[in-house]
Amino acid sequence: MIQLLPLHNDQAPIFHRWLSDPEVIAYSLTLFQKLKTVAQVADWLARTLQDQHSLNLGIYLAETQELIGYAGISNISRVNQSGEYFILLGEKRHWGRGIGTTVTQQVVTRGFQELGLNRVMLTVSVPNEGGVKAYLKAGFQLEGRLREACYRHGAFHDKLLMSVLKSEWRA
Repeated sequence: MIQLLPLHNDQAPIFHRWLSDPEVIAYSLTLFQKLKTVAQVADWLARTLQDQHSLNLGIYLAETQELIGYAGISNISRVNQSGEYFILLGEKRHWGRGIGTTVTQQVVTRGFQELGLNRVMLTVSVPNEGGVKAYLKAGFQLEGRLREACYRHGAFHDKLLMSVLKSEWRA
C-alpha cells in the first residue's frame, strides 16, 4: 500500500500545500505554522534533507508513487542509541486508513534494525486522538504527560510522552 523512500528538494511545493492547511499542521511542529512561502518551505526541506542526525523518508503510495506525507526519526543520538519519531500525513484523504500505524511500525523497525537504536520516543498532543491511538497500536507506551506544553486554537493542552524500547518491539 505504501513505500518509504527518499524525499527530494523539488517536492517543496507539495509540502507547501500541506503546510498551508491548518488542519494538516494542527498538532505538528510549531515551525510549520511559520513557513508561509514555497521558498521558505524549500529552505526548510533542503536543511532537513542535510540533517545527519535524522532519518527523513517520504511516504509514497505504492501504486502511483504519489507523495502523501513524510516520517522518520530526528535527534538521533548514537551515544544514547535513541531518537524521536515523527510523522506528517499531508494528504487528508488518506487519514483514518491505518497508514499512520503502518508507517510508524516500518520507521521504528528501521530505527532498531538499521540505525541500531535502543529507544524511540515521541510526543503527541492530547487532542490528537487518532495519533495517540495509532502510537499505542504500534507498540508505544505512555511515559508521562507534559502539562500545557502546547498552545493551539487559543488554548493550552497537554502533550503525552511515549516511547518504545528495542526489547519490547514486535516487528
